[in-house]
Amino acid sequence: MTVSSGSPGWYLRRLSRMGPREVGGRAGDTLRRRRWRSAPPDAPRVSGVRFTAVLPAGTVAAVEPDAVKRLVGEADRLMSGHAVFFGVARDDMADPDWCHDPKTGRRAPWGYAFDVPYRDEEAVGDIKQIWEPSRHQYLTVLAAAYAVTGDERYAERVAAHLRSWWAANTPLRGVHWTSGIELGIRLLSWVWIRRLLDGWPGAAALFEDNPAALEQIWHHQRWLAAFPSRGSSANNHVVAEAAGQFAAACAFGWFPSSPRWRADALRSLERQLRANTFGSGLNRELATEYHGLVLELGLAAVAEADAAGVAVPASVRLVLLRMTDALAAVVDDRLRPPRQGDADDGHGLVVDGPDTDRWASLLATGDAVFSRLDWWPAVTGADVRTPLLAALVRPYAKGAAASAVSRPASRPAHFADAGMTVLRGPGGIWCRCDGGPHGFLSIAAHAHADALSVEVRHDGVDVLADPGTFCYHGQPEWRRYFRSTLGHNTLELDGADQSASGGPFLWTRQARSRVLVADTSGASGGGTVRWAAEHDGYRPSVHRRRVELASASRELTVVDEVHGGPRRAVRLAFHLGPAVTAELTGNRAVLTWTRDGEDRSAELDLPGQLSWTAHRGASAPPLGWYSAGFGRREPATTLVGAGFTDGTEGFTTVLRFQG
Repeated sequence: MTVSSGSPGWYLRRLSRMGPREVGGRAGDTLRRRRWRSAPPDAPRVSGVRFTAVLPAGTVAAVEPDAVKRLVGEADRLMSGHAVFFGVARDDMADPDWCHDPKTGRRAPWGYAFDVPYRDEEAVGDIKQIWEPSRHQYLTVLAAAYAVTGDERYAERVAAHLRSWWAANTPLRGVHWTSGIELGIRLLSWVWIRRLLDGWPGAAALFEDNPAALEQIWHHQRWLAAFPSRGSSANNHVVAEAAGQFAAACAFGWFPSSPRWRADALRSLERQLRANTFGSGLNRELATEYHGLVLELGLAAVAEADAAGVAVPASVRLVLLRMTDALAAVVDDRLRPPRQGDADDGHGLVVDGPDTDRWASLLATGDAVFSRLDWWPAVTGADVRTPLLAALVRPYAKGAAASAVSRPASRPAHFADAGMTVLRGPGGIWCRCDGGPHGFLSIAAHAHADALSVEVRHDGVDVLADPGTFCYHGQPEWRRYFRSTLGHNTLELDGADQSASGGPFLWTRQARSRVLVADTSGASGGGTVRWAAEHDGYRPSVHRRRVELASASRELTVVDEVHGGPRRAVRLAFHLGPAVTAELTGNRAVLTWTRDGEDRSAELDLPGQLSWTAHRGASAPPLGWYSAGFGRREPATTLVGAGFTDGTEGFTTVLRFQG
């Protein structure tokens, strides 16, 4: 069933997931929007202000040559008008149309911002394609290129695009004034653009001496103060809103309301960082890319606080420290984290070329700010962002103060609060097991129906892969597939998902999982590591799964059982990574792939009680796909076993790595 995110039924389902306080807050927002239509707030006139949140002397000189080379290469591509957003190549970026979607050819309508139906692709186009360039993170890349080269061409292009955007997107008009996360990230970009252009003679005229810039900066902050994400929507969006508001109130503290905005944003940031993060350090949305986004936003906010001399609660740095340690713990041997939950390629601060490894960069920044632990994986390569942030952030307390903070003495493998367990074996065998909550808050917006799924890699190569996300709006059949139970390495009953979807970012019934066994003690000694969990998404039946990884034999064994309930139809899916080729004969598949020029292989013995078929690149309905990033998909092999269960026997799968 296709569920629209603008239909009356959707609004009723969405309302049912809100509490009284959220309903009241949203009612107040509606009244304020109506009032602003006829009487929008006026920005105060300010003059004589100066930007003082500059980088310390010598910071730019500390950027490694390789990182500079990648940055300048990307900046030159942007200067030629070329850019790629979510898999769509654009050649109009020398003079962009800020409301045009090149994917559908549509242009977002003009008018009062809160009248723009931005969720309706037929009316607006692909909203992500329209919003992404206006986060102005490609402009932070150009500004960084100016900072490291002194070439004024980059600065002049930045100035031309900002003036164009400010003229074309007057306050409260058009699609770029509809979503708080967009305003928050855009403010953070503007702060860094001004900082990176500081040596350019035209920087002050572009920002603090420019009435249009001052009006835009004020209205962005006034909007964020008026319309924070609330209640069931208080996920990564509210962190981005608070971080952007705080950064601007620190670096652009030029307005009468700046002290209040700064204090309110800091309180919100501290509260929401804690609310969005498990005690173990993993993000509560259980969507790894949002872990990265929130960590980047938090680090950027702390950098602004330290640059401005604003005291930050110790809990803020502690959450970011735990997030960094958790990231170091879960990555595989190639520094790739899990591909869990939604992913839309969102970044907090971009000053690097696209070939820079995001996760290595975050760990490098974590090392510079918090100091790496002995068990952290080694990070190679250089980036631009780390020396810039490290120059602003006050180093984390060492000595007696640091000893009061408990950090893991060895690499964690089981995160009980998040229900994530990572099993490791020889040769870079890495297996993520999911036995955690369905998602975060009452709507679990970025969750997938993936309870008890596994994700297996060998030396960083996806063998049993999480297929990813691909899209959010406009393509409901693809959104449904990539979130579905069948779209993950787990068991489906009676053709239904474990959790019930009420819309593209709404779950009305959520499966409850619990981990039964998480024994990773044998990993260091070359023994066997074990995990078991169950979920109740198919009541009255319970799906239980056991996983064992034996280091000596390099075998991963998965046993699925269904307890209770009537005889039910079963589909068990295993999604292979795009680099893996499969030859399926009966219930055995031979898997082959290449890594660094070497041929690798594995055998997959599948449950004989099921009838197995291979699927690749099917579209009606979708099956056999892998999305490496938002807006991109490619065919990949999916093995599906179909049959029935009456609860009297289990289904055993054995993945045996060769060599």
